[in-house]
Amino acid sequence: MGNILTVKDVILAPGNGSFFYDDQAAIRAGVVSDGFCYRGTPVTPGFASIRMPARSLSLGLVLSDGMIIWGDMMSVQYSGAGGRDPLFQIDAIESFTRSVVIPRILSVDLSNFLDACSHVLAQHNGKRLPLAIAYGVSQALLRAAAYLSRTTLAEVICSEFVLPLPEKPVPIYAQSGDAREINVDKMILKSVDVLPHGLINSREKFGPSGETFRNFVRWVANRITEIGEPGYHPVLHFDVYGWIGLEIGMEPAKIADFICRVADDVPDYRLNIECPADFGSTDPQLDGYAEIVSLLDSRGSNARIVVDEHCNTLEDIRLFAEAKAAHVIQIKMPDVGSVVDTAWGVLVCKEEGIGAYVGGSCSETDLSARAAVHIAVATQADMMLAKPGMGVDEGISIIGNEQSRLLSVLNYRRSQNLVRNAEGTSG
Repeated sequence: MGNILTVKDVILAPGNGSFFYDDQAAIRAGVVSDGFCYRGTPVTPGFASIRMPARSLSLGLVLSDGMIIWGDMMSVQYSGAGGRDPLFQIDAIESFTRSVVIPRILSVDLSNFLDACSHVLAQHNGKRLPLAIAYGVSQALLRAAAYLSRTTLAEVICSEFVLPLPEKPVPIYAQSGDAREINVDKMILKSVDVLPHGLINSREKFGPSGETFRNFVRWVANRITEIGEPGYHPVLHFDVYGWIGLEIGMEPAKIADFICRVADDVPDYRLNIECPADFGSTDPQLDGYAEIVSLLDSRGSNARIVVDEHCNTLEDIRLFAEAKAAHVIQIKMPDVGSVVDTAWGVLVCKEEGIGAYVGGSCSETDLSARAAVHIAVATQADMMLAKPGMGVDEGISIIGNEQSRLLSVLNYRRSQNLVRNAEGTSG
C-alpha cells in the first residue's frame, strides 16, 4: 500500500443518541407519566430529570492520507442502573478523551486491531476507561483496520479471532417501546425474527399477579396468526424489568412457576423472558437466575431466561455463562465497552452452550448500530437487536440493510475466490 498510514489528528463531534436516558429506579418506584415525560424527582445520580435526551460524542481519526474514520461514544437508556456505568456526561467524556485517550491514539499502530485496542484502552491510574469511551474508540479502530485492509469490519473480526467467514444471517430482534400494539403490527408485517420486547417496566403494565402482562403475551400470539404471513413463526421475547419478582415474589420457585404459566399460554412459541427479577447485584443475580434456569429445564418448559441487569462486562458474561445462570445472555454493547469484548462475549457464550444476544440500546446511533451488525455476523451470534431508536422501522432498516449488504459482500468475495482458484487450477 506504499506509506504506512498513521493517525495524524483526532477530532470530536457532539451529537445525539436515538432515544432518551431514563431513570429506571424512579420509574420502577411508580412515578406518573405525563405525555412523553415523567413527573417527579429523579433518583439515580446524574439525572436532572427522569427522562433526558440521549447524547453521543463522535470521535474521528484523521489518517495521514486525509481519510477520517469515525466511532460513536454513548451510554444505554437505563444508565446508572443494574450495575452499569453512570449517566453519560458529554463534557466529562470529552475532557477525559482529550487528556488521556487521544495521546494514546496518536501513537497507535492501526494495522493490528486487537493490539491497537489493548494499547489505547489500557487502564488509567489503575482503573478501566469509561465504557462509553471504550465502545466508541474501539469502533473507530475497527473501521480504521478495515480501511487499511480494504475489507469489511466483519472480515477484520474473523481474521483477528481466527473465525470462518460467515454465510448465515443473524436473527433480528425488534423492540416496541410504549407504542406496543402499533409497533407489534409493524414487526409482524415485516416478519421480524424475534419480537416484541414490550417494555413491561411498571406495575401498571405488568398488572396484579401479572395478568396484564399475560394478556399482552396472548394478544401478541393471536395477532401473529391474524396478520402474519403464512408460516411466519417468530420467537416471542418480553423484557419485564424485574416485575415478576417485584409482583410475584423473589423466590426462584415462584418466579419459575409464573414463567411456566406464561409459556403454557403460548405453547406453540419459543418464549424468552428477559430480566424476570432483579436480585440487586451480580452475585445474588447469578445464584437466583441459575436456580430459575434449573427449575425451568427440569420441567421441560419452552421458556428461556435472558439476563441483562448485573451482567454487563465481559467478566460478568463469563460468570453467568459458566454458571448456566441464563439460557441467553444479552451482550449489551455500550455496557460491555470495547467491541473486542462483545466479540469475546459471544464466543464465551458459544463455548458454554449459552445463547448469545448482541444487544445494546435504543439510545445508540446509526454508526454504532452498523458496527454491531459486523460483530454479530462475524461471531454468528444467536440474535441481534434492531437499533437504534424506538420507532421499529428505523432500527429494522439500519440493522437489516447493513446485514444484507455485508452478506452480499462476503458472498461476492467467496465467488471471486472460487473463480481465482479455478483459473489457477486450469492454468
